[in-house]
Amino acid sequence: MLDSNMIRNIALFGHGNCGKTSLAEAMLYTAGKINRLGKVDDGSSSMDYEDEEISRGISISSSFHNYSWKKHDIFLIDTPGDDNFLNEALFASQVCDSALFTIGAVLGVKGQTVKFANIVKDKNLPMVIAVNKMDRERADFSKTLEEIKTSLPFNPVVIQLPIGAEDDFKGYVDIIGEKAYLFEGDKGTVTETDIPEDLVDEVSVYRENLMEIVAETDDDLIEKFLEEGELSADDVKIGLKSGVVSGAITPVCVCAATRNLGTAPLLDIINSYMPSPVEMKPPSATHPVSGDPVEVKPSTGEPFSALVFKTMADPYAGRLTIFRVFSGTLKGDSFYNSSKKESERFGQLYILEGKEQKPVDTAEPGMIVAVAKLKETTTGDTLCEAGNPVVFEKPVPYKPVISFAVSAKKGEEEKVFSSITKMLDEDLTLKLIRQAQTKQILLSGVGQVHLDTVGTRIKRKFGVQMELEMPKIPYMETIRSSARVQGKHKKQSGGRGQYGDCWIEISPLPGKGYEFEDKIVGGVIPQQYRPAVDKGIQEAMERGVLAGYPLIDIKIVLVDGSFHNVDSSEMAFKIAGSLAFKKGAQEAGPVLLEPIVNMEIRVGKDNVGDVMGDLNSRRGKVMGMDSDAKSEIINAQVPQAEIQSYATDLTSMTGGLGTFSIEFSHYEEVPSHISDKIIAQSSEE
Repeated sequence: MLDSNMIRNIALFGHGNCGKTSLAEAMLYTAGKINRLGKVDDGSSSMDYEDEEISRGISISSSFHNYSWKKHDIFLIDTPGDDNFLNEALFASQVCDSALFTIGAVLGVKGQTVKFANIVKDKNLPMVIAVNKMDRERADFSKTLEEIKTSLPFNPVVIQLPIGAEDDFKGYVDIIGEKAYLFEGDKGTVTETDIPEDLVDEVSVYRENLMEIVAETDDDLIEKFLEEGELSADDVKIGLKSGVVSGAITPVCVCAATRNLGTAPLLDIINSYMPSPVEMKPPSATHPVSGDPVEVKPSTGEPFSALVFKTMADPYAGRLTIFRVFSGTLKGDSFYNSSKKESERFGQLYILEGKEQKPVDTAEPGMIVAVAKLKETTTGDTLCEAGNPVVFEKPVPYKPVISFAVSAKKGEEEKVFSSITKMLDEDLTLKLIRQAQTKQILLSGVGQVHLDTVGTRIKRKFGVQMELEMPKIPYMETIRSSARVQGKHKKQSGGRGQYGDCWIEISPLPGKGYEFEDKIVGGVIPQQYRPAVDKGIQEAMERGVLAGYPLIDIKIVLVDGSFHNVDSSEMAFKIAGSLAFKKGAQEAGPVLLEPIVNMEIRVGKDNVGDVMGDLNSRRGKVMGMDSDAKSEIINAQVPQAEIQSYATDLTSMTGGLGTFSIEFSHYEEVPSHISDKIIAQSSEE
């Protein structure tokens, strides 16, 4: 059994190409967990092991591993850095105790860096910043540090100053202990040396700054600092740990992961300054029945509780359920799912080590573990003891912002949609709906790369091809004036004929759907045939009269007609109603309607002008503006037809910094010049 005080639970965050996965690989190698230093570029990394990750050279899913270092047990979550998989980082932030935030010394702070920084800051996670890739051409520590200070919501304090850069990156100065170290070999080890003369003054400035920031975390320390003008190394370490755990201070260190330079000192920093599960307050919990708050204590002696934050679909092993333990000790072969109010049995408990699964007998606070083939449990569920039920708040994914029509080759439809359903369990960002107006099935996600990746995964895991295409816009039709028309169906072909005759008044009914009123006086149409007129009209409404789209917001009044004692039937009057409606709709000024969506767009101040101009070019209407501490907020209404590729376009306009959400608002009449094109295209099809 592990000691919870010696456990560290860390997620790596940062934008794409900052070297998170390479750093995780170097940490595992330095700690002796793996015996060779894998590389992302050649597909040999133990953390990026899925085919899609290897082919694209990026992380797509959060991956998990663990290592031991100087009697500490560390559980790692390596999160993707691409916008398309932002939800992976969001969910990881809800279950980790601390963050290792990675920033490349060449690219520095990018738009996506700010997004990930806001996720970490919102959770107030204790954090260390690793300035990575110090060995690369154009690596610039000072410039990167300045960008961190001006662009990110952290309070950075340098605890390691690099010695050299690019090919000459050979060591660092420990600001706390005022000692210099040079890298030695490929195991991440270092040897002590004198501080280079050209860095002595700079080290002094950084140490003064470090002491000032650390002193502010504690009344005794600030009093000592003001009296003596100095803090000992031990004082600094105590204050730094306190500041990191509270989220008030973010230490900055340096490394070059692919060459395994600076990794061992980073492992020491994690042990020394990152909190154990015992030092962190678990997420708030409530009683599943009463809703009253329940205090969860991160101790092995408390009742067991855990949160499921990821599900992985596997065609062979079945569904793999991954959860973080917050309290108590899990042992045995069952637990209670308080979200589903069901008890679940499991066969074996595992620790995930890249693509491998290591069996374990127990799990305790801070550990990330997995079980296979649960029947009821899904992502977001709380696991606990039946006698001590609690419910944690479910992770809420970002809403999807792009949709494609999904189809399959003939004969593979059932298998494709069954596979997509399995992916919905794995990825809560995905949504699958049937669009009634266009008869298309839509798959929605956070970006085209996101949906393309789902397609390649389905092909690899389940052997079927999912095909995506730009979806049709769900236009509607309506009328703008009134008409009185006759619909008459008369057919004689020997024997019994068909006869139905009705007069209807058709008029607009804005915003109220459909209404049918029977005003027949006397028996000109018998009662048993009148519902058939209504049914025929409703079926005709589904097909429209302009471009084949459904008609809405119409009132029909049945006013007159005639019948034949022998030849009239429900079918005849149904056809008569359909004929009357088509004729009346054509005479009542039919128009095409398009869906309008509400958009909330969040961008930096520098991008507001470009985004507003772009919205105008998309026939959008800006409804208002607001701002918060992080961004400018533009609220607009835009035709759905104009924003089908907006996710990609906004990324281009804002350098990846912009985000948006959409929801349906209402339907509006399509401008005539656009309507003519849509009708013409429909006729061709």
